[in-house]
Amino acid sequence: MAGGQLNVLATLDQAKTQWYHFMTIIIAGMGFFTDAYDLFCIALVSKLLGRIYYTDPTHKDPGTLPANVSAAVNGVALCGTLAGQLFFGWLGDKLGRKSVYGFTLILMVLCSIASGLSFGHTPKGVIGTLCFFRFWLGFGIGGDYPLSATIMSEYANKKTRGTFIAAVFAMQGFGILFGTIVALLVSAAFRNAYPAPAYAVDPQGSLPPEADYLWRIVVMFGVIPAALTYYWRMKMPETARYTALIARNTKQATADMAKVLQKEIQEEDEEVQSQAVAGDRWGLFSSQFVRRHGLHLLATTSTWFLLDIAFYSQNLFQKDIFSKVGWIPPARTMGAIEEVFRISRAQALIALCGTIPGYWFTVALIDIMGRFWIQLMGFAMMTVFMLGIAVPYEHWTRPEHHTGFVVLYGLTFFFANFGPNSTTFIVPAEIFPARLRSTCHGISAAAGKAGAIVGAFGFLYAAQDPKKPDSGYKPGIGIRNALFLLAGTNFLGLLMSLLVPESKGKSLEEISKENVDDDTAAEPRV
Repeated sequence: MAGGQLNVLATLDQAKTQWYHFMTIIIAGMGFFTDAYDLFCIALVSKLLGRIYYTDPTHKDPGTLPANVSAAVNGVALCGTLAGQLFFGWLGDKLGRKSVYGFTLILMVLCSIASGLSFGHTPKGVIGTLCFFRFWLGFGIGGDYPLSATIMSEYANKKTRGTFIAAVFAMQGFGILFGTIVALLVSAAFRNAYPAPAYAVDPQGSLPPEADYLWRIVVMFGVIPAALTYYWRMKMPETARYTALIARNTKQATADMAKVLQKEIQEEDEEVQSQAVAGDRWGLFSSQFVRRHGLHLLATTSTWFLLDIAFYSQNLFQKDIFSKVGWIPPARTMGAIEEVFRISRAQALIALCGTIPGYWFTVALIDIMGRFWIQLMGFAMMTVFMLGIAVPYEHWTRPEHHTGFVVLYGLTFFFANFGPNSTTFIVPAEIFPARLRSTCHGISAAAGKAGAIVGAFGFLYAAQDPKKPDSGYKPGIGIRNALFLLAGTNFLGLLMSLLVPESKGKSLEEISKENVDDDTAAEPRV
């Protein structure tokens, strides 16, 4: 549009922080809370699934899923998430953010319950059913990424927009922690009710029938926070930027935001309204998009792809790394429920000391430091700490040095979240025009999930001990060399971050060169 910024949008940009901002953070954030719980809780119980359905007849390595089964169980939800991000991202720009927002939540609730009720007469049947429902669970989770980010960015004011979007994403950390707490409590309850001797002493006694209930309870528990927010999602009005700039209904946008802000907003005059209706209409595959946003899309997709290779490898397989360095005892020395308890306790410590603080450092500093410098710093520090683990890897595997290993490992999580894991989510919700914002965020997020799939499947095979390969599978390069590869991906992410534009303190229309003159947003007329 050639004229000044619409008054309703300028008013939103300069609105003081108030209750509706916090409500939006909670409503959108609870979706991410559930997303993180559903995606990462499987890592807490995958060893238990191995004990129940794939225990080695010799009982020498209890709880080890075959490599292809482990890859499927851990990675199928990521495949669904990738598809959901592309589909719902596109749909959010076509039908509106709100109109598809509730559907993603319903899908997540139903598939979470169905995953926990997975059935079958054989191990393959149960795991196949679990993978089927986790794919569609991921599909619903995928929709939450572009829709939540876009809704929060379009509701926020320009001064604290980064803080608000980061706060939504930071709920992911609490979702991860909540998953570990649920697994801890449930496993502790079963452990106290059905104490079992060490696996090596009594292999059968270490796997009570109640173990099958444990993983199902953990998998299904995530429906509670998701279901609680459905009503509030349905009550939210459509964002003013969709209504005004895409649906071309400035009067409705003004009326909606007047209720949200609880203040009168002057309606646009006919000339400004006609300019809004006659705004730019070029699409994603046009030369105009390539010229104005091609490098931006390359930057957001490549950095998110590279980040998620490392981030999801670390999250999904940290239990294996902790076992390798001896922080979690060998599986053969403890019962199945005890193992879930130990894994959950270890991951809870990492979440508390590294993951959650990293998210909230970003919340506190993103509108001070800016997106660009936080992302650059995060990738750089992740590279340094990954090398700090990988170079003296033999040193860290000694029992007396396990604490140092955990500290360094926790710092990689801290700088992932006080860094690119947060900024790659924020930037795509700010730098693209309204009619393509959800689509481009979905594409960027899908690139990230492609990286997560590479991490989930690739790290599984790469990290296998080259001297003791899993039965029937080729040996990997070992965890040490896998950590070197992850350090390399972080360094590439640092280089690609140089293409990321800074969006701190600007209106969305100013960033995307939409509805502004000379890169300057108009003041609201009150």
